Amino acid sequence: MSKRVLNAVMLSLAFIVSGAFSLMSVASAQADPGKLPDVPTKGMVTMVDLGAKSCIPCKMMAPILEKLERDYKGKAAIVFIDISQDATEAERFGISVIPTQIFFDKQGKEILRHKGFMSEEAIVTQLKKMGVN
Repeated sequence: MSKRVLNAVMLSLAFIVSGAFSLMSVASAQADPGKLPDVPTKGMVTMVDLGAKSCIPCKMMAPILEKLERDYKGKAAIVFIDISQDATEAERFGISVIPTQIFFDKQGKEILRHKGFMSEEAIVTQLKKMGVN
């Protein structure tokens, strides 16, 4: 395991609400990489939120992401990736802090990277800047 992946896993563990999880239990719960969505989504503005379902700021963002996913269906891809379930995604995207949001344009080019909680208003503003109504 690379140092960057290990740091991301350790960071996500620091945000776990209950201290009941250990690094071993997180490692044994690896998600099937075949089930992860393609990010960025081809031909569509994409916002990916990388975090952990157990981190407090990530939990605060969950209902926002669910709402935006419904509101922007067919217009923009809103994707959540739980890096505590698949630490390779943390390395793939160079994640050092969770949550981290990355916005990609329709061509798949990274436009913006934000670290920490991001409000619905800030996400909508960024999507509008990228031409999504």
